[in-house]
Amino acid sequence: MSIRLLALAGTLWIGIAGQVTLARTADTAADPATRAAAIVRKMTRAEKLQYVHGYFPPYQKLRPPQMANAAGHVPGVPRLGIPDLRESDASLGVANNVEQRPGDTATALPGTLALAATFDPALARSAGAMIGSEARAKTFNVLLAGGVNLTRDAWGGRNFEYFGEDPLLSGIMAGAAVAGVQSNHIIATVKHFAFNAQETGRDVLDARLDTQALQESDLLAFRIAIEDGQPGSVMCAYNKVNGIYACENPWLLTDVLRNEWHYPGFVMSDWGAVHSTDQAALGGLDQESGQELDDRIYFADALGASITAGRVPERRLDDMVTRILTAAIANGLVDDPVPATPQPIAAAADAAVAQRVAERGMVLLKNTRNVLPLARKARHVVLIGGHADVGVLSGGGSSQVRSVGGIPLEIPLTEGTAMSFARVTWHASSPLRALQAAMPGVTIDYVDGRDVPAAAAAAAKADVAIVFATQWRTEAQDLPGLALPDNQDALIGAVAKANPATVVVLETGGAVLMPWLDRVAAVVAAWYPGQRGGEALARLLTGDIDFAGRLPLTFPRSAAQLPRTGPADPARPIAYPERADVGYRWFGLRHETPLFPFGYGLGYGRVTCDDVRFAGGAHPQVSLTLRNTAARATTAVPQLYLVGPEQAPARLVGWQSTDLAPGETRRITIAADPRLLPRYRQGRWSILPGAYRLTVGLAADAPIATGSVTITDAAPSPS
Repeated sequence: MSIRLLALAGTLWIGIAGQVTLARTADTAADPATRAAAIVRKMTRAEKLQYVHGYFPPYQKLRPPQMANAAGHVPGVPRLGIPDLRESDASLGVANNVEQRPGDTATALPGTLALAATFDPALARSAGAMIGSEARAKTFNVLLAGGVNLTRDAWGGRNFEYFGEDPLLSGIMAGAAVAGVQSNHIIATVKHFAFNAQETGRDVLDARLDTQALQESDLLAFRIAIEDGQPGSVMCAYNKVNGIYACENPWLLTDVLRNEWHYPGFVMSDWGAVHSTDQAALGGLDQESGQELDDRIYFADALGASITAGRVPERRLDDMVTRILTAAIANGLVDDPVPATPQPIAAAADAAVAQRVAERGMVLLKNTRNVLPLARKARHVVLIGGHADVGVLSGGGSSQVRSVGGIPLEIPLTEGTAMSFARVTWHASSPLRALQAAMPGVTIDYVDGRDVPAAAAAAAKADVAIVFATQWRTEAQDLPGLALPDNQDALIGAVAKANPATVVVLETGGAVLMPWLDRVAAVVAAWYPGQRGGEALARLLTGDIDFAGRLPLTFPRSAAQLPRTGPADPARPIAYPERADVGYRWFGLRHETPLFPFGYGLGYGRVTCDDVRFAGGAHPQVSLTLRNTAARATTAVPQLYLVGPEQAPARLVGWQSTDLAPGETRRITIAADPRLLPRYRQGRWSILPGAYRLTVGLAADAPIATGSVTITDAAPSPS
């Protein structure tokens, strides 16, 4: 459609806004699918076609007034009360990357890996509810949040947007976040369905994996997220899966999503991920998103022509629209529409949520020489590098939030596939200023670290040196490797040589290599800590609160330990030798010892675990007693792992993040999630007969106790 026609269409949409609103006055006691079907029967074909493709507003020079400059816009049908779909990115907050909407700010959560590291579904729900409330306040009714892709490749550009390498952790945490978003009567998505494991060549690569491996890994994560979160939409991925593009893949979208999982919502495409009309419509795609980014528009006139010619049945179009409307009705878009004009956000309360995620999600990886918490005797501390004087690093791409408080530093890209829509960006949360406020009377200096000898000299004069190491990631491109860029390893080595009381704070979107690990006193994985990251870090480093985070992914000793040693060549089909054994399971399969294992994390407190008792049957579980023997509050995150009769690597089946007061003793029970008990064999899920081994531990390779149990097939299967 031309820009002139778009403008005319916008005038027509506004002109009929006062007519009958059937959708809102329908029988609200009826279930959403029944209400949706009744509305669809009153729609013309043109109105139906209008609802199955959406615009990319940044490409529209003459937009109707109600089309916000954001990720997407789908015009509704005012005469029937069908709402416009106003779509915004993404999982870390209401995005405004490259400042499409000048002056519009929102609360920036830490990277999703930090949220995953909390192992706290309730906090994930609160974080989702917070960003959903801001989306609604900004008049968006679709938030493209809910990344569920597993971390298969440590250098993946979007790993910071996802929940790590384990399907149970990813599914439960993503489901909780999605439920939080949708509690605001807007739609959330889960994405990118499925198997979008790398950004290099993402729009052409062909991911090859057998059905069993897919079902027991990536698809299991999506299944759990969909069951727990009930997202209104699933966003299909750019890549191919076993030779067929994900957005026209009938096995993924119809056989699995609809027929096996009975998913009632709709499938939207990723922006620029559609490659056909007939195959996509018949394969299970319901809505073409950001149509201007496709090589042509497939679901407007072209779909109408296919229906007229009989290549796509009219009933398929009806099903597409019914699914979209079902999601809209079920999530309140019809009965409780978003405000017509932007409303203020609860900036202070929302910032507190972001800080809580950062505080609970940072992981203490090493702590020797009593360097942390920063000792009262430390009268001189020097901060080095990472622009810690002005803020904390953020990941890039479509999830980029223009945070409340401003952007103190932003560096445009000069090359790479992300250059057009990503910038290296810091949030205005200065660790320097936060530590100065937290430690009055202590001299706290900053040097930028570009001059390594000068940084080492400054470190030698201080009681404690804290090096802020950064590694930026972005959508659309992968890292070339896992080493810290810009000579930072040499910087850390020189500082550690000058001062043995050196702390390294890693602001990264995933695992990094640490050739200097043995020479530093402490290491903190701060991830991308969001707009209150500096304040959170100050509370943790000073011991005002304890570290509660645990690793949601494995840190390898070297890339040689991984299934692939770098981004795979997208010009050829990509095989995944790890199959379902992603992350820590790959290390277990090969009996490799990582640098830091999945589930690992230290704290200042001391917790003992004893009186461990395992139970099998239909509801396998472990009960144990936790004792905090320290004089300060702390957190324990015991994890339950299962090995089945086939002796495959252990897999996480449950956990419990438990806060303990000073000296507190608590008895807890961790139940195995029934969705992790069966295995996928010969096209079905079943409990394999034989003995099972349950292990409770504080990390994937740190067992406390192990027991042998029998598990019955009374447990429900995932299908």
